[in-house]
Amino acid sequence: MEQQKKSGFVALVGRPNVGKSTLMNHLIGQKIAITSDKPQTTRNRIQTVYTDERGQIVFLDTPGIHKAKNRLGEYMVEAAERTLKEVDIILWLVEPGAYIGAGDQHILEILKQVKAPVILAINKMDTVEKQKVLSYIAAYEKQYSFAEIVPVSALKNMNLDTLKDVLMKYLPYGPMYYDEDTVTDQPMRQIAAEIIREKALRCLKEEIPHGIAVTVEKMKQRKDGMFDIEAEIVCEKDSHKGIIIGKGGAMLKKIGSSARYDIEKMTENRVNLKLWVKVRKEWRDNELYLKNYGYHRNM
Repeated sequence: MEQQKKSGFVALVGRPNVGKSTLMNHLIGQKIAITSDKPQTTRNRIQTVYTDERGQIVFLDTPGIHKAKNRLGEYMVEAAERTLKEVDIILWLVEPGAYIGAGDQHILEILKQVKAPVILAINKMDTVEKQKVLSYIAAYEKQYSFAEIVPVSALKNMNLDTLKDVLMKYLPYGPMYYDEDTVTDQPMRQIAAEIIREKALRCLKEEIPHGIAVTVEKMKQRKDGMFDIEAEIVCEKDSHKGIIIGKGGAMLKKIGSSARYDIEKMTENRVNLKLWVKVRKEWRDNELYLKNYGYHRNM
């Protein structure tokens, strides 16, 4: 008789810039979610899959829970909070520390309203002294009855096998939702757009990143395997367009070459990438633009 397998959905939540996307990429062993040192990098709910002989974990990487300042922000928070009601386990990622700030207190209040078991992962443990870990754990234990608390470092791959063991322990038995070689349900076109946005985030100055979106207008594969990709970087101001293009097109070229390298790794083929920059004033507060750029609100 075939052994029953564990399977289910795990929501990855936390404040912006706490390392959720880095953790998810390392848990599945492949880069799917984009990362940067700027908060609110993840805008959509991203679904990835980890499968081994014990079963299958479907991770949902949510946008960071924060106080929304525009309609895009509202969409992101709604996407995160909606996910918590649809999963088998909630994996809450926090930074190390005994002080629990207002942002994490807000998440705690949300978690008190959900039924799924909550596993707390204290991230970035490579940056603190080991003897302080117990005090951090104690501070959170006073606030909530967690199913488990696991100290990790997503960046350094510390304790991630233990974290996967804990997640498998709390998952129900059930069917495999995806083939064992599936790592994400995201279309290649969308991943390519997110890679371009990541490179723009990393290359540009502080005042621009939150005001950009990327759409892939064309993605076709030639007979020899090479991909032709045409994409638009959308910004909110004419002054931003100039900065994104750069002197003599230098910045746009830098973003493009950096993105092309990662897209070629993803597709395992050569890529001909063409980028354009368009201005769409206040697109983050425009429902039509939000919908066109893939941010659909379920009210």
